Amino acid sequence: MSNDPLLQPFQLKHLTLRNRIMTTSHEPAYPEDGMPKERYAAYHAERAKAGVALVMTAGSAAVSKDSPPVFNNILAYRDDVVPWIQDLTDAVHEHGCAAMIQLTHLGRRTTWNKGHWLPSVSSSRHREPAHRAFPKLIEDWDIERIISDFADAAERMQAGGMDGIELQVYGHLLDQFWSPLTNDLTGPYGADTLENRMRFPMDVLDAIRKRVGAEFIVGLRYTADEAQKGGISPEEGLEISKRLAATGKIDFLNVIRGRIHTDPAMTDVIPVQGMKNAPHLDFAGDVKKATGMPTFHAAKIPDVATARHAVQAGLLDMVGMTRAHMADPHIVRKIIGGREEDIRPCVGATYCLDRIYQAGDALCIHNAATGRELSMPHEIARADNKKKVVIVGAGPAGLEAARVASERGHDVTVFEAAADPGGQIHLTAQNPRRREMMSIIDWRMSQCAARDVTFQFNTWAELEDVTSLDPDVVIVATGGMPNIALFEQSDEQPNVVTTWDIISGDVKPAGTVLIYDESGDHPALQAAEVAAKAGAAVEIMTPDRTFAPDVMAMNLVPYMRSLQDKDVTFTLARRLLDVKRDGNRLIATVGTDYSDHTYEATFEQVVVNYGTLPLDDLYFDLKPLSTNQGAVDHEALIAGNPQTVTRNAGGQFQLFRIGDAVSARNTHAAIFDALRLMKDI
Repeated sequence: MSNDPLLQPFQLKHLTLRNRIMTTSHEPAYPEDGMPKERYAAYHAERAKAGVALVMTAGSAAVSKDSPPVFNNILAYRDDVVPWIQDLTDAVHEHGCAAMIQLTHLGRRTTWNKGHWLPSVSSSRHREPAHRAFPKLIEDWDIERIISDFADAAERMQAGGMDGIELQVYGHLLDQFWSPLTNDLTGPYGADTLENRMRFPMDVLDAIRKRVGAEFIVGLRYTADEAQKGGISPEEGLEISKRLAATGKIDFLNVIRGRIHTDPAMTDVIPVQGMKNAPHLDFAGDVKKATGMPTFHAAKIPDVATARHAVQAGLLDMVGMTRAHMADPHIVRKIIGGREEDIRPCVGATYCLDRIYQAGDALCIHNAATGRELSMPHEIARADNKKKVVIVGAGPAGLEAARVASERGHDVTVFEAAADPGGQIHLTAQNPRRREMMSIIDWRMSQCAARDVTFQFNTWAELEDVTSLDPDVVIVATGGMPNIALFEQSDEQPNVVTTWDIISGDVKPAGTVLIYDESGDHPALQAAEVAAKAGAAVEIMTPDRTFAPDVMAMNLVPYMRSLQDKDVTFTLARRLLDVKRDGNRLIATVGTDYSDHTYEATFEQVVVNYGTLPLDDLYFDLKPLSTNQGAVDHEALIAGNPQTVTRNAGGQFQLFRIGDAVSARNTHAAIFDALRLMKDI
């Protein structure tokens, strides 16, 4: 038996959880037709197989037809969900892990133009800013049917073999009733007393208990402090917690602090990189102390040390490490095996959640196997035959290729022109808030060091450097350099600088700065932050109808908090057409895609963010010497099968280029390129 607090079992009613680590409810948006099918089950089974004690699935499963899914949620209101739930629970139970599911009615946190086109309903007349639907003020008959819907859904989950359910009571309909900020009702469910505000969730709980019995596990994930004036205070939250415990009908409390009605509020509940780790942990401990209830909690607990402290200090009974398990589903296995240094770190990029909130599926910024468990491995199998692999470039793409190739057992050499590894991640990490991104590089370097990968830094590799090693496989991961030609112009603009110049400090910001953002990703906002902090008057201009669309909701919040009290303006739907010098000033000609309108504006500096162009000279030098002449079988690549293309029988090696050496994309794309190519080399 281990003495590690994290590895101690926990008794939850009749259920023995094998350790203190869980994944909390989250919707990775993998359902198909509203059902948790093979992909969904494989995702959770991977974490169960690796030792997690409890997976809380869904975030959240919808109990009613007027709670249409906005995150591709599971449709718990359909009877045909039961066999899929059974398959999911069987896949998790097979590995000794408990399975539960979160149920909800979204209330105003949805829209009306999906699903069955029914109006949203709420205890509030006000729309939620994040989802924009003006709700119908709920009526008595709505309340009656939704109570019944919750009980029906709970019964379905019980029939599907779930060990329990969790009710979602923060930001959704149940919480909209008990928050004074979102209750415009009068009468028995009105806002005048806490008892009335809590009545609807209590009625739902009573109906569920009557349907599923006393032994089935039922808990709440709820806000115990809205952290906003006029909302639920910490004192009232503790009173709510005590009342919940006193019912005797609830088996655990899963504590949330804050609101989720706007992007900034959501980001304070679920902090992103650069924000404090475990900011609400002590408050969750206060709830546990006040109630004596089994207490769960998750909010940026990314590392084992913090999780261990939470249990050892008696703050929590179960620690949620959800994003951490998206980065590395095998955390528990590595703790048990004394391999904590091998855990792939969560860097807080929140690429996972931001994709969901843009109607995508959850993916990890630097684990390309997450969500692709049916085709991509989390553990790399050794190859039958050892090969000599040469990789050019030590950015995220090159290092992932090196890591996977070395785990395959190959002899790997990496050339890198710079003195250190990292590529564009070095630029990202210039922002103190985003320094956690360097863990993407540091972890891969440590994995490569453990497998004797050879690195040659300060080496601008040329054809002879590569061929002299007599390689079997060559991977060109040389990245790209900033594009400083304007849209559909062939010539580079001599009068502009790049966001890289500003971020790196190679060029100092001038007094008046135009940052022209054609790409919509992080570098424009990062450069704007540098310039604004230096005292420049900054205009961020984009031809798009919204700015920084690729930064996405939660990652946008820290930028906006940094920029809004400075001299920064945002200009939409304007295209930079030309930049001419006029003495010490620059004259920018600006147009729009919507009309022939143009105008001129004067700046001291124009900064362009327009992606990168591949550094591909070496690739084209090597191409004639390769067996495949650089060609990729896309069907095999998509299916996760080996590359067998032969276009040159006399070639000396297979040749591939990955990441930005192909085209400007992002870190996840670069790492996915490397994984799916190298896993079969």
